[in-house]
Amino acid sequence: MASLMNVYGAILQLPGVETPDLTAMEWLAQTWEDAGIMRWPLGLCILVGIIVILWKFIDILRKSGSTKRILREVDELLAQQQLKEALEVTRESDSPAANILYAGLERHDEGTDRVMKAIENQGLIELSRLESGLVVLATLTNVAPLLGFLGTVMGMIAAFHAIELAGEVDAVTVAEGIKIALTTTAAGLTIAIPVSIAHNFFVSRIDHLILDMEESAQKMIDALFAMQTGRAGSG
Repeated sequence: MASLMNVYGAILQLPGVETPDLTAMEWLAQTWEDAGIMRWPLGLCILVGIIVILWKFIDILRKSGSTKRILREVDELLAQQQLKEALEVTRESDSPAANILYAGLERHDEGTDRVMKAIENQGLIELSRLESGLVVLATLTNVAPLLGFLGTVMGMIAAFHAIELAGEVDAVTVAEGIKIALTTTAAGLTIAIPVSIAHNFFVSRIDHLILDMEESAQKMIDALFAMQTGRAGSG
């Protein structure tokens, strides 16, 4: 790949071959054309990546805010042994934390073992919902560079085909094929890098949410156990 970059750089330095000054939009349009037929799958990767990243960012931001609010309210209510109020608060919310805590609170009369089992089952469901969309980003991280490398191969094939037709090696003859090869490789990596960063960011945020919910669920179990112990002692 380094040799290809050197060849491309040498071509740009040939007499009569100059890099025109382009605006950002003109450069993007030129790059789009230079990518050849691979611009369509690469463009699709860009579109899907942007849509999923924006959707996931808004989704995580919304769920993070509602989760913190619910956990704070439920912790305060359980500390005051207001079980019915805590159950009502979690029932009215659709946040992941509320669904998990509600699953446990709903079975508070069945013992802590049943409460823990209900929390675990609901936790798996909420985790799968939180991770929705991440597989798309992970796929784009792997596919975009592969598409770029495929474009590289196609560009080199085009360059050698041009040499075969011309019967001689000439910089102008192979320039178009090498341009496609380098453009598609750069495009694939340019797509994969920010998508990979976004994927890891979302995974980190989800891990923090899960940790907060686990801590709150443990506090709830301890509070329910204390209530049951208190009722048994008073009885």
